[in-house]
Amino acid sequence: MTSDHQSGPHSEITLRVNGKPRTLLVDHRRVLLDLLREDFDLTGSKKGCDHGQCGACTVLVDGRRLNSCLLLAVTLDGSEVTTIEGLGGDGEEPHPLQRAFLDRDAFQCGYCTPGQICSAVGMLAEAAAGHPSHVTGPEVPSGRPVPLDRSEIRERLSGNLCRCGAYPRIVEAVEDVLP
Repeated sequence: MTSDHQSGPHSEITLRVNGKPRTLLVDHRRVLLDLLREDFDLTGSKKGCDHGQCGACTVLVDGRRLNSCLLLAVTLDGSEVTTIEGLGGDGEEPHPLQRAFLDRDAFQCGYCTPGQICSAVGMLAEAAAGHPSHVTGPEVPSGRPVPLDRSEIRERLSGNLCRCGAYPRIVEAVEDVLP
């Protein structure tokens, strides 16, 4: 696969997107979000602010949640990228967080929902790995899984701005999938 955006310096990169290897020639100025939406037709990740402030474009890169509008695709050669479309695996069953969002009616217009779900998946892994947040108390042992109460969930998802005021339902949906 080649990119139509070859006016500037470009390099061939290989990404593993939703479990499938993809190789293409990419302009060094292209961001991952545009690559996913325009070259791979994965339009679940949304272009919101285009400045990394709203979180609508959040995807998982090598398991970490990142704003795809801020990532130069050329820097990700060899990375594993998971979008909202790839969370459910084979597509037969939704990811448990996708199911919880539906069950809790945790979205209004749904524009920011894919980014929020990807962010929540990454957040759960970060907490399980013992990464503290701004509100993690000093009593939580370093490097041990961080218990996720409502303040932890809200703080950890604060990078995803929902303009619809659906946060209470989002927190409830995340609580539904806690181990």
